[in-house]
Amino acid sequence: MRITHLGHACVLLETGTARLLLDPGTYAEGFETLRDLDAILLTHQHPDHADPVRLPGLVAANPEARVLSDPDTAPLLADHGIDAHVVTPGDHLTVAGATIDVIGGSHAVIYADRPGCTNAGYIIDDGAFVHPGDSFADPGRPVDVLAVPTSGPWLKAAESVDYVRSVRPRVAVPIHERAMATTRLVYAVLADFMPEGTTFRPLEPGAPTEL
Repeated sequence: MRITHLGHACVLLETGTARLLLDPGTYAEGFETLRDLDAILLTHQHPDHADPVRLPGLVAANPEARVLSDPDTAPLLADHGIDAHVVTPGDHLTVAGATIDVIGGSHAVIYADRPGCTNAGYIIDDGAFVHPGDSFADPGRPVDVLAVPTSGPWLKAAESVDYVRSVRPRVAVPIHERAMATTRLVYAVLADFMPEGTTFRPLEPGAPTEL
């Protein structure tokens, strides 16, 4: 499996059979030039996960790619001429030989009286990789590589640590980092509190990494 972190929540995942792009949002860089994608997976409607400006061009340049999204995002995509396949927790799909299981259902609470939105977390190849979107959704199975959110108005560092300790992946890859002025302090805290058997592995932006 090869992973390229394109900034914030955007990840290009190459499984060996499929090229999957997750959450191409406004804080990500370089995804608009990608070609030969098999699927574009969107966790939820927030622009930092689904860029309304660059996403239509990306879809047009990858006509064979399936677009998967949570229920709340699909109507917004339709407004931009994008036909998305709506997924909900419990769905199981196969794309170009890669399996995709959907977990979660709701965005993490930002504030008590702030209305939430739907959120689809994705398990790729039965736990080889998990992207929870803006949530701490329980994969409910062993996980090899976990994309762990590290900053945002809906979380604190201790919750990210709790999530990794609960899932206990082989590797925890930090995402959702662009809400921080610098990652130095939070990444140091996360690395210090990793459970036994888990490696905390920040990825060099834009550089494919074998994990």
